Amino acid sequence: MPDTLTLAIAQLDLHVGAIDRNLATIRAARAQAARMGADLLVTPELGIAGYPPEDLVLKPAFVAACEAAAATLAADTADGGPGIIAGLPWRANGLLHNAAFVMDQGTIIARRAKHELPNYGVFDEKRVFAPGPAPGPVPFRGFRLGVLICEDWWFPAVPETLAETGAEILISINGSPFEDGKQGRRIQLALNRVVETGLPFVFAALTGGQDEIVFDGASFALNADRSLALRMPHFEEAIALTTWRRTNSVLTCAPHDIPPDPDRLDLVYRAMVMGLADYVNKNGFPGVILGLSGGIDSAISAAVAVDALGRERVHAVMMPSRYTSAHSLEDAAACAKLLGIRCDTITIEAATAAFNAALAPQFAGRAPDITEENIQSRARGLILMALSNKLGAMVLTTGNKSEMSVGYATLYGDMCGGYSVLKDVYKTTVFDLCRWRNTHRPDNGLGPIGTVMPDRVITKPPSAELRDNQTDQDSLPPYDVLDAILAGLIEGEASIDDLVAAGHDRTTVARVWRLLDRAEYKRRQAPPGVKITARAFGRDRRYPITNGFTNLIS
Repeated sequence: MPDTLTLAIAQLDLHVGAIDRNLATIRAARAQAARMGADLLVTPELGIAGYPPEDLVLKPAFVAACEAAAATLAADTADGGPGIIAGLPWRANGLLHNAAFVMDQGTIIARRAKHELPNYGVFDEKRVFAPGPAPGPVPFRGFRLGVLICEDWWFPAVPETLAETGAEILISINGSPFEDGKQGRRIQLALNRVVETGLPFVFAALTGGQDEIVFDGASFALNADRSLALRMPHFEEAIALTTWRRTNSVLTCAPHDIPPDPDRLDLVYRAMVMGLADYVNKNGFPGVILGLSGGIDSAISAAVAVDALGRERVHAVMMPSRYTSAHSLEDAAACAKLLGIRCDTITIEAATAAFNAALAPQFAGRAPDITEENIQSRARGLILMALSNKLGAMVLTTGNKSEMSVGYATLYGDMCGGYSVLKDVYKTTVFDLCRWRNTHRPDNGLGPIGTVMPDRVITKPPSAELRDNQTDQDSLPPYDVLDAILAGLIEGEASIDDLVAAGHDRTTVARVWRLLDRAEYKRRQAPPGVKITARAFGRDRRYPITNGFTNLIS
């Protein structure tokens, strides 16, 4: 029996539905693995299809095309080079599975169907896939591989079954989305599986953006003694070669240099950058256009856009009204200059005057109120959408999670657009990200090194500037208070009594709950945006619009 197994872990950015492109990416990874001397190439979950394919897998032609691509990959292995573990949808005995195919010597030597199907948060796999039986090991060149698919290792049953039936190593192919703090939980769960089975563990991850989900990569390998042998980079495509030697019937990986843990804000910011870059590029937009107000949300959104796409593909527009302060115009212009982006000025005065004049007969005898404020916001949305239609760039919206939570955003106004990088970012985190970006540029960022916005953008009181002397805190609690309550209500599903017991004012908590509940209809019409927290709006949190529950009791 051989004593050494070399595994190439391919951390790839794949494209949902682009089967030929994904096939070419995996073939290129295999060619690189061959040059590295690998015995086996491990690729991410559903890599041939792209992840998550959602209802694409209900199309028989799509599944057939994925299986044809798998046959092509299997034929490639007849050259004596590395075998492959590849993920794809697989129909067997009338059932559709999320599967891993193991290929070697010109053929598919094993097929394994995902046993544990996630059906929570962003996952909806039970809707389209059937679970497979608990898998047994796959014989491969004198070794017995325990092949798992993502959720299979989050619970002990499948790894323990593989250990009991003779597996020597656990190899999981994954499409595990990023969320703030998740990497530590992954490592801890993997350590639990290693302790329970006594087997080493390989986590081969997807990277890249797919609609609202971002995959952070950070593939890793653990030895049976629980030592971390490998950790691959976050938010980057990469291939790493691991060498496993059998000693006293135990496979042990030669250690690699382990990079330091990245800063939390670094990871959040890079998730925003990757999510936007892949959304724009994979959907074929030439670039983005956004309103630049001189405020903090538009400033950080513009910085993310430049880091994701480069300054030539970002177009900013200042749209002042009579309520726009001189310092806002100065700060917006300074942001554009620091980022090196085109910035045009289009006043909304004529547009709002025309709307107000047209509506004057219907509004006669009624005092100005939020209606006139919303007309200003919608005039700006109309301008941005018109520029998008004419020039082709996608409108990037700039609202954050705190505002979206409580409805502090205007439908068909500042909510107009195709994508949002702040949709799942609380306002307090926006402040932190702005300070961080002024002193750091992310790895692979295309924007400038150094300051990207004036300090005044961060320090001045936030304001929509839709009336004289307006600030956000006229309508909302202080953001540190608001965000703490929102996190309890959204991520924690806390009751009002729970939050009062934690030290919050009951009247404030009840008011925030009502605002959160009443804004659901707006969020249903919001553009997609990068998932950052454990519970983003949309597929993570599915509340009814018509809802009579008040949450006033525990």
